[in-house]
Amino acid sequence: MSTEPPRRPASEREAAALASSLRLRIIRLTITEPMTNRELASALGRDPATTLHHVRKLLDAGFLEALPVRRGARGAREIPYRGTGLSWSLDMARYRDTVNPASLEAFLAELADVGIASAQITRLLLRLPQEELEEFESRLKELVDEFAARPRHPEGQAVSLFFARYRSG
Repeated sequence: MSTEPPRRPASEREAAALASSLRLRIIRLTITEPMTNRELASALGRDPATTLHHVRKLLDAGFLEALPVRRGARGAREIPYRGTGLSWSLDMARYRDTVNPASLEAFLAELADVGIASAQITRLLLRLPQEELEEFESRLKELVDEFAARPRHPEGQAVSLFFARYRSG
């Protein structure tokens, strides 16, 4: 049985911040390791000014936190940013029309970065009565929530998961 608190509805500001595939990718990049704006821009193949715009939106909405300033290799001030994990605690149902396309775009861009051959992909069609569908979704949510709540291991293998359920025919 899941011990995670129920997700709270996302605010309009939070949903707007998550309605960008680039911002979703920034969250993913910073959730396991803090990164500076320059590091993010390089990882995403974007210019630092564009990346900074998105970083500021995520900071404002609470999805990133700024860590203490550090000195870079050439002595310049750098601010590392870390993902807060807030997005996992939000119910986005009200904003699916804007957030779902951004999530799919982020997933496809990330998959393109690592190469599709590195992905383990499974497709399945189920035909379940409503009660069993609810059980399936509940158990899947509990499993994912359980692993999401576990401590992060810096030396562990970073893996990403994308799950979509939709009505079929």
